[in-house]
Amino acid sequence: MRTLRNSRFFSPVLTGAAVVLGSVVMLAQTSPQGTPPVPHAKPTHLKHVLVISQTNGFEHDSIPEAMAAIFNMGKESGLWDTEMRTDTKLLTKKEFKGNNAKNLNYFDLVVFASTTGELTLDDSQKADFLSFVHDDGKGFVGIHAALDTNYKWPEYGEMIGGWFNEHPWMTFNAPIRVEDPDFPAVRHFPKAFVKYDEIYQPKEWSRDKVNVLLSLDPDKLDYNNPRVHRDDHDFAIAWSKMYGKGRVFYSTLGHTEESWDDPDIRKMYFEAIRWTLGMTEGSTASHPKLPAGH
Repeated sequence: MRTLRNSRFFSPVLTGAAVVLGSVVMLAQTSPQGTPPVPHAKPTHLKHVLVISQTNGFEHDSIPEAMAAIFNMGKESGLWDTEMRTDTKLLTKKEFKGNNAKNLNYFDLVVFASTTGELTLDDSQKADFLSFVHDDGKGFVGIHAALDTNYKWPEYGEMIGGWFNEHPWMTFNAPIRVEDPDFPAVRHFPKAFVKYDEIYQPKEWSRDKVNVLLSLDPDKLDYNNPRVHRDDHDFAIAWSKMYGKGRVFYSTLGHTEESWDDPDIRKMYFEAIRWTLGMTEGSTASHPKLPAGH
């Protein structure tokens, strides 16, 4: 189901396969004579973003806030429009006839907003989605639990960079370091800072295959924790990478509802979307782990 596209503030309620926008009061604008204004033609230069939030595992309370933020950032900037789904029907290049539904050929970017579990995708959908990024050079952004998704689909793990392997410190005041201060999605952060969020520990992940943008400061962590599984103490928080011709961005930030009110987090994802859409430039080259005390 498609959502309303002209509301500034809304509270999405996820029901079935649709995003239902609740508690929205729409006030019709009228001219002094009381006649409605002529509708504006939809700009043809807009990019098209598809946000998927299907959950077949844990359901994050922050999903509506994440979807609303992406919608509003596109609306306010005039850079993209947003299609929001809680199902995976549109993750295909198969044509839908007669019902105005869009497929992957229409979109420029797919965002997984804290998806979890094995998404409902057949083999042809999986092939189309991988081709969308790898061959067509379109973009992918993974938010938080996008790493807790599709464990039985090896190519998905290769595309995003790995999978979730617990969150050792749960939600805490995470000590974060910027590793690539020139990358557009993180250049607004100070060299070191703290955010209250839930930081995922990745598995089947290698620094050699991504450009780490943000990471936990290993000198400020408690390792007396049975959920710590990385002996290298390398806990990436955000990274960029290429998958074939397509740009990929992932960050574990965005677990809490409050994080989506944080201007820093919103700017990070805004700039990440712009980068994956090819509007800005930033590195995907891997680099060594920062030295201790850096």
